[in-house]
Amino acid sequence: MSQPTTGLGIDIGGSGIKGAPVDLTSGEFTAERLKIPTPELSAPHEVADIVGRIVAHFPEAADGPLGVTFPGIVQNGVVRTAANLDSGWIDTDARALFTEAAGRPVRVLNDADAAAVAEVRFGAARGVSGVVLLTTLGTGIGSALLVDGHLVPNTEFGHLEIHGHDAETRASSAARKRDGLTYEEWAHHRLQHYYRVVEDLLWPDLIVVGGGVSRKSDRFLPLLDIRTPIVPAALLNTAGIVGAALAAADHPPS
Repeated sequence: MSQPTTGLGIDIGGSGIKGAPVDLTSGEFTAERLKIPTPELSAPHEVADIVGRIVAHFPEAADGPLGVTFPGIVQNGVVRTAANLDSGWIDTDARALFTEAAGRPVRVLNDADAAAVAEVRFGAARGVSGVVLLTTLGTGIGSALLVDGHLVPNTEFGHLEIHGHDAETRASSAARKRDGLTYEEWAHHRLQHYYRVVEDLLWPDLIVVGGGVSRKSDRFLPLLDIRTPIVPAALLNTAGIVGAALAAADHPPS
């Protein structure tokens, strides 16, 4: 049997749920991305209904692998944390829920882990040996750790306690907007301290920054004074979708 060349990736975020078919050999979308706002009451069945709608929107990817990201810890398809979505997700079997909604097997993984899978295959972490930390700056802070190109799943470095605060409540992109900070203020007073703490813990060889705000990385990354090379994600905010499809292809759900 020939290997599929197209997969479908769906990326669940605190503000939007996005999906697109992905060319598994190039990492490029084969059709325009569909984005649907995350419902205010982001309970499991409401989100699953949207996942089902996105799957139905792309019939051309019906025979390929299907991967879905989730903004929290996912162990064997079961959600363990849900900091930015409804607490009803905790201990929900997301793999079973999404499989029912999609009508086919689904691979479910953490959103930052999916982004790392994409970046190590096609992006900024490709060919990088040693330790690579990927962070996604968005509604919260997601993290993923790669060691010689291999993923260490389900890290939560966005939830480090720094000066008595959960790090993402101070340093995420949403926190910048909430507190009315300029990019310069955010870089100097929030991100600078966050990245110095994580580099002292992990001593990474490279830090990759993803999430929607990575499109404006030139406004804040050059302002950071840390010892670790830090670069924007090459796939920007498409990495979650691409990584979800790749992960499903590499480890097909049963």
